[in-house]
Amino acid sequence: MAKITLSQLRHSYFDQPRGPEDYALKQIDLDWHDGGAYALLGPSGCGKSTLLNIISGLRTPSEGRILFDDQDVTHLPPDQRNIAQVFQFPVIYDTMSVYDNLAFPLRNRGVPAAQIDKRVHEIAQMLEVEEMLNLRAAGLSPDNKQKISMGRGLVRDDVNVVMFDEPLTVIDPHLKWKLRSKLKELHQRVRATMIYVTHDQTEALTFADQVVVMQDGEIVQIGTPVDLFERPAHTFVGHFIGSPGMNVLPCEVKEGGAFIAGQQVALEGEIVGGKQGQTQIGIRPEYVSLGSDGLPATVKKVADVGRHYVVDAMMGEQKVSAIIKQDVPEPGQAVHLQFKPEQTRLYRDSWLATAAREASAS
Repeated sequence: MAKITLSQLRHSYFDQPRGPEDYALKQIDLDWHDGGAYALLGPSGCGKSTLLNIISGLRTPSEGRILFDDQDVTHLPPDQRNIAQVFQFPVIYDTMSVYDNLAFPLRNRGVPAAQIDKRVHEIAQMLEVEEMLNLRAAGLSPDNKQKISMGRGLVRDDVNVVMFDEPLTVIDPHLKWKLRSKLKELHQRVRATMIYVTHDQTEALTFADQVVVMQDGEIVQIGTPVDLFERPAHTFVGHFIGSPGMNVLPCEVKEGGAFIAGQQVALEGEIVGGKQGQTQIGIRPEYVSLGSDGLPATVKKVADVGRHYVVDAMMGEQKVSAIIKQDVPEPGQAVHLQFKPEQTRLYRDSWLATAAREASAS
């Protein structure tokens, strides 16, 4: 296990990049601590896989360094980085038994047979596949094959990091939650440094202690799942995390306040930063309610999603989503929208531009 440091890392697929737009990864400075559970989260094309390949040694960065426990490994090949990787599709030997699949990484390193047997049974117990040890891997279901692939990554106790590259892609939706829970449990038991790459917010937020959200080759926020949901540092994070995502509404800033359609909207705290740039209000649907006063709107659609209703209302041409549990309005009905002040944030050029009241008072 290792602390992983990415220092002034940039990467371009062009031989002579001319500007920021030519870089698949803009400058990245990041520390992942020994034994942590981390996720790289973002849409396709944001740079997740490029970053993972650089960490694993499959690709050398154009600029910057990668350090494992302060040792520079930037130019070391994968086999000298002491890593394990679990891919989208299970990497196992179909002709071997489950036992031999789990034992193979240890046998390949000359580990004594008794130690191999002990470790294989430990991992099999964690994965709940002990009854399968004598079965040929070819006959396993896709989810069990991926379990074995995960086990092959975890069976060694000398790896610096275990990396998961969208490992649940081929798993049936009704089985994904089981493997997500199992993977979280495994991390808590083995305490290896783990990095999980995914475009699925549910997978990232249920697995990781810290989530790195990426967009267009940049890190836009690093935080706990609660941080990312409660206080997005960038409107992209608000859009990408949550279902439905955060409402982002154009607003005017004047006299120290924010206004929508001429009506002032109470914010979480003081407006900070510069005075130039496009300004927007961000408010999650969970913190929008209906009341006797507030911003006037007309209900466009109501969706029953089981535990609550999602109400889409229009303020002129601007849609606002609200999560409502009772007293649901009808489509076409005139309503007033109220925003919970402590959850109402101002963004300038997409970046958070309000200070929480607790922070401003300290």
